Amino acid sequence: MIGRILVLGGLGIGIKLAQSAGPATAKGRPPATGAPSNPGKTDPNWKPPKTAWGEPDLQGIWPLNHLIAVPLERPRQLGTKAYLTDEEVAKAQDALDARNSRFKGGAIPVADTSTRVMKQTSLIIDPQDGRFPALTEYGKKLQADMRSSYRPGQTVFDTPADFSAWDRCITRGMPVSMEPRNYNNGIRIMQSPGYVVIVLEMAHEARVIPTNGAPPLDSHIQQWMGESRGHWEGNTLVVETKNFNGLVGLTSAGVPGSPGPLQPATPELHVIERFTRVAPGEIDFKMTVEDPSVLLSPMTIAYPMYLDNKYEMFEYACHEGNTAVRNYIQTSRYEREHPKK
Repeated sequence: MIGRILVLGGLGIGIKLAQSAGPATAKGRPPATGAPSNPGKTDPNWKPPKTAWGEPDLQGIWPLNHLIAVPLERPRQLGTKAYLTDEEVAKAQDALDARNSRFKGGAIPVADTSTRVMKQTSLIIDPQDGRFPALTEYGKKLQADMRSSYRPGQTVFDTPADFSAWDRCITRGMPVSMEPRNYNNGIRIMQSPGYVVIVLEMAHEARVIPTNGAPPLDSHIQQWMGESRGHWEGNTLVVETKNFNGLVGLTSAGVPGSPGPLQPATPELHVIERFTRVAPGEIDFKMTVEDPSVLLSPMTIAYPMYLDNKYEMFEYACHEGNTAVRNYIQTSRYEREHPKK
């Protein structure tokens, strides 16, 4: 029994829920694992199951709780060190076990948790230093103009345009929706002939991805999450997403180890994801992100996904009664009309 926090747009409501921790070793703890590029951790001769219509079967719930402690960006002091040593993993495992033990007996943690320690030191595996790519001069200009309740020092809120898409509960966007947060990390994959659907617990979205060769939409039809088209390369589902509206950032404050809450994107954003089931309970996930207008180089994010069909997904209502934006605006205007003396 592990405590979870069900959060509605930032207001936490503690609820004690049963949650599977995933497969464990004989000693009761899962093995530490690295990024999908970690050699020798899966059986190369294993063959994935197939759907009734003959495609590789990716269906199930694949929550990202195990990645909460893996930062998006690698700490600078680690340089190009992609994996922890066995000794470092053991130390981290002891700390995690101690934390989970403290939360037994009725205490409720501030975030989802996992019993699994990862060896990888960052979600970003390329560039090799695991760092978020530098912004172009145009990217820096866009960043300076971005508005959000997460923007440090921003106190003026007059219209909905002073808030991010995340503030307004529209979307987390891409690639953020395929990155972990400290709660509501559920991802469910469903399939039917010609389609794959990725349901995101955070934030109440379903990515409907045609795999039947459906032609792309006109490039002028731009969307918050972009337009995805998928195809199969052997046992790998490849999803290419274009036609973004450029109104959602490349990261958000909720992604552990994010380089900052405001990283701009443009309609040139192009994302390629690869899902390969490499074991009965594991998917190798890789995602390459490029937006040449704002990023000086592409980046690749990679991690393993673990099957946990006992994970319970909840509605992420988010809107707080549709009062959050109005309250920000009213408070901001009042403070400006009645400055402290």
